Amino acid sequence: MDQLARPYEPRTAPPDEDRTFGADAFARLAVELHDADGMDETVEAVVQFALQAEACSYAGVALVIRGSREIAAVTDPMVAEVYQMQFDLGEGPMLTALSEGIAVQVGDIASETRWPGWAARMAQYPIGSVLHTPMWANAQLIGVLSLYNTGPNAFSADDEAVAHILARHASVAVASTRDDETMAAAVDARKLVGQAMGILMERFDLDDTRAFEILKRYSQQNNIKLRDVAQELIDTRKLRGSYGE
Repeated sequence: MDQLARPYEPRTAPPDEDRTFGADAFARLAVELHDADGMDETVEAVVQFALQAEACSYAGVALVIRGSREIAAVTDPMVAEVYQMQFDLGEGPMLTALSEGIAVQVGDIASETRWPGWAARMAQYPIGSVLHTPMWANAQLIGVLSLYNTGPNAFSADDEAVAHILARHASVAVASTRDDETMAAAVDARKLVGQAMGILMERFDLDDTRAFEILKRYSQQNNIKLRDVAQELIDTRKLRGSYGE
């Protein structure tokens, strides 16, 4: 893992007067998350706001998307490496938070014993302490918000409280974005199927019920999603093989 051996330039936390994360900051976050266009912008806004939290030098968000763990946003490429390292190892505090839905804090990585493989590899990074907070939406664990500091024992009880609030804001925004994207995809699929049905109805003088049955049977027989069957018919004006009549 040669890429883990390269040195990193530590990011110093901003001065105390710039690190206040009170009601005004959360209000700004709510507005920005509301205005974010899609999943990527949403999680990017979350990690950038996390940098304003007390003691946060780096931040990241990992999500569970359709059962797959994915690195959604990071404030530094190093965070992505730390995430991926845990995925590869199969151990680490982020994985525990993401799997068990609990907040996990490591005060001093140098003396950590719960995840020995992870702790040994973390010695190569300028990170002394970490805080991982689960993201929940409608009783479903959807991800984890991670805060990192260059020094040990950096996160206080107040920092953990801020992280929980930030994670709740992020969870609502991400869940809403997912719902919007799912709904948009469903609407698009219905439009495609409707267009494909229209082609069959015109070409073969069918009613809408019969046209839909043909599309559905073709989808089942060829193990192709109905949306993709419709797209193929629209693009090529034909379906490979028979229509299943």
